[in-house]
Amino acid sequence: MIGEDIALTLKIVVAGGFGAGKTTLVGSVSEIRPLHSEGTLSGNGRGRDETDGMERKGTTTVATDFGRITVHSGLTLHLFGTPGQDRFRFLWDELCEGALAAIVLADTRRLGDCFAAVDYFERGRIPFVVAVNRFLGAPDHTEHDVARALELDRGTPVVPCDARDRASGKEVLIRTVEYAGRMHTARLLASVG
Repeated sequence: MIGEDIALTLKIVVAGGFGAGKTTLVGSVSEIRPLHSEGTLSGNGRGRDETDGMERKGTTTVATDFGRITVHSGLTLHLFGTPGQDRFRFLWDELCEGALAAIVLADTRRLGDCFAAVDYFERGRIPFVVAVNRFLGAPDHTEHDVARALELDRGTPVVPCDARDRASGKEVLIRTVEYAGRMHTARLLASVG
């Protein structure tokens, strides 16, 4: 049992498409002032990054976001947010090294933007949860519809969230850790059985 004399730190990666709310989610749940590597969208970036529906977005993550949350005295989660643009995808291997699990943040206005993250985690056998960030005016799809549209493996959790809301973000983290625990346990049992 995790407790007084054992401290466990787990790494969770937060990924998804450009503008899906990764920086916001890390910031809303972090108990420390989060580290952000935000850069201003330049004219060059605006030409390469698909910003339809996000005309007010003026910054983007260019390396990583980092936050930390202590679940209880023996369990801490370190959160690493990935950049959403394809041109920064080369950073993902380093950011995902040693990750227990991942969260793929999805925006239903641009659902196709999270296919790259879903594919990455499926290929890498990293357990992940899809968190559907509810944007004002975005199409309201059921969790089942999102799972089907993303062609998720059966059992991959899809949970609604509001990346701005700490309680909602914490619920996503809880679901992610629980799911990762089940997946890692099943893999361990399969390897010895």
